[in-house]
Amino acid sequence: MDVKRDIRFRVYLSFTGIVILAVAIIVKALTIQVNEGESLRAQAEKAHTKEEKLFPERGNIYSEDGTLLSSTIPQFDLRVDFKAINKDTFRQYVDTLATCMSRLFADASADDYRQQLKNAYKRGDRYWLLRKNAPYYEYQAVRNFPLLSKGKNKGGFIAEPRSRRVNPYGMLAYRTVGLFRENADNIGLEKKYDSVLCGKQGRRIIRKTTGGTWMPIEGSEVDPINGQDIVTTLDINIQDITEHALLDVLTKNNCQYGTAIVMEVKTGKIRALANLGRQSDGSYWEDFNYAMIPTEPGSTFKLMSLYSLLEDGYVTINDNVNAQGGVAVFGNQRVVDDHGGLGLISIKKAFAQSSNVAFAKLVNQYYFNDPMKYIRHLQKLKLNIKTGIDLTGERSPRIKTTSSSDWNKVTSLPWIGYGYESLITPLHTCMVYNAVANNGRMMKPYLVSAIREYGLNVKEFKPTVLVDSIGKRSTVAQMQQAMRAVVEEGTARGIKSPYYTAAGKTGTAQVADKGISYADGVRQGSFVGYFPYENPQYTIAVVVRSTPHGSYYGAVVGAPVFKAIADKLYAAHIGGWRVPADSLVKEKRIVAKKAASENLVTVMRNMGMPAPAENWRGIAYLQPDSSGRYALRKVETSKSYVPDVSGMGLRDALYILENTGLQVSVSGNGKVVTQSLQAGNKVIKGQHIHIQLG
Repeated sequence: MDVKRDIRFRVYLSFTGIVILAVAIIVKALTIQVNEGESLRAQAEKAHTKEEKLFPERGNIYSEDGTLLSSTIPQFDLRVDFKAINKDTFRQYVDTLATCMSRLFADASADDYRQQLKNAYKRGDRYWLLRKNAPYYEYQAVRNFPLLSKGKNKGGFIAEPRSRRVNPYGMLAYRTVGLFRENADNIGLEKKYDSVLCGKQGRRIIRKTTGGTWMPIEGSEVDPINGQDIVTTLDINIQDITEHALLDVLTKNNCQYGTAIVMEVKTGKIRALANLGRQSDGSYWEDFNYAMIPTEPGSTFKLMSLYSLLEDGYVTINDNVNAQGGVAVFGNQRVVDDHGGLGLISIKKAFAQSSNVAFAKLVNQYYFNDPMKYIRHLQKLKLNIKTGIDLTGERSPRIKTTSSSDWNKVTSLPWIGYGYESLITPLHTCMVYNAVANNGRMMKPYLVSAIREYGLNVKEFKPTVLVDSIGKRSTVAQMQQAMRAVVEEGTARGIKSPYYTAAGKTGTAQVADKGISYADGVRQGSFVGYFPYENPQYTIAVVVRSTPHGSYYGAVVGAPVFKAIADKLYAAHIGGWRVPADSLVKEKRIVAKKAASENLVTVMRNMGMPAPAENWRGIAYLQPDSSGRYALRKVETSKSYVPDVSGMGLRDALYILENTGLQVSVSGNGKVVTQSLQAGNKVIKGQHIHIQLG
């Protein structure tokens, strides 16, 4: 009995323990369910689902005539997971795959590619790089290759997409248009209008399925909103002319850097903005926006002094001033003319000959007792504040006042009077000279004319008047006459043209900044002017910095750039005027490639040759007959077939390809050397074609 009782006791005890344990487990499970259930479910869901970002397409940047200046093209890193490929399948397709790769990439033989594939398969590579930064047309071709067309799970094909921002015209307006780089500081319009161009990210939830594949959950997707496009005021033809004219002078004179601005007189639109700096290898590149950096302007500032003197009625341009043989003393400092020997001359001639002594004396004489009266005129011209151009990075100018800590009662006024002790940007100078060309109305310089979405303008930017009239009509008229004298008989008479009239002012300044002292012999040469004088269309500002003791006079490094730009704009009728262009050429021969018909017609008319009256658009070429007369022949194209654009410039190639309905991407610079789709193939609407320039 004792044994049975003992056994029974143990059974009861064990059973009680099991019951207690079960109750404890149930209680714990209920506690977890109530207190931690939500959190644990979320963790489990998180381990099998995640949010994926969907990136929008960045907007494009265009010139005002629709030329593409900056765009985003897709690129792909193409890889292969050999572990996913069956051995028999690999053996079956390796030869044809190697042949396809050799034909497409043309950088190795089929045998070489076959050996690479076999070695990678033998090693069991799971992330073998097939092609890095492949353009879209290569990605399309590779995904249809034998074996790889089976996809990731059977063919091991992995495509990692990314995008690359490209400037089809290379260096042209590079600093102005800007550069977009992920995870890096952007520049130019790309930075200023980033919030417009970037669009808005979308998102979707993806879930991990059996086998480790992530699949999107239906209904979870929030589509990205693509970026809007920017339409600039830039004219690609004027930009090209400006950049080449500036580059020629910089190279010839071995200068440090230069900037050239072309502004439309009536509106303030910036039609071209070139900034070229010398690189370590002696070449030049758009490396910095020098147009927005304040410097001591030198003699171009004499126009501002003349404005003050005329506006206050102290002088007229026909009054006389004694230039004292080119030397004047203020305190213990001397002002010296670069062109010595000037005595009693008219103020108009003093301006034309750029007499430092004359303008230092005049400003000091009339404003010595009230310097701020002179300074207020400079402030009315907006020289003490930023221009407000729609680019980031514009630095603040500096116009001294009598309350400035470094104001000198003896020397500051005369020194400011001929272009020193003030810091203004080339844009400021251009803006003031443009106001004179515009009969006193000062326009705000601007670079963006519209924001566009799906081809329609959603916001337009109109010209902005900063000052309706900077001064009296007589003041502006005399300033115009003085500027005209500079080109007719003064320091810029070397750029006088028999075909058009111009007005402007040369400038030369010693440089003391960024560790450079006046004694180092670095100079800044400039020319700012407008043309044609009777009906101004464009104001052009050129500022060039020399190397130590190099060429520096404004008439040598600034004025020639102005003339080169003005000559080409005038000859090309850019501005709407008519020109006896046949007088600009001696021999009426044309060597021209296939191009848009309207471009060839312009060439013929500019050279005084009979041009066809019929108004048709398309790609054409010029064909001479036995008498030497040229006729325009239309290149027959069909929107159903891929056209041949080899040898064409980018603009004409884009014109004909896009009119055919193709989506175009571009790489390189120059003329078209290859196209990804063979000419004559049938066009599939929306099909992509890549053209390589060289």
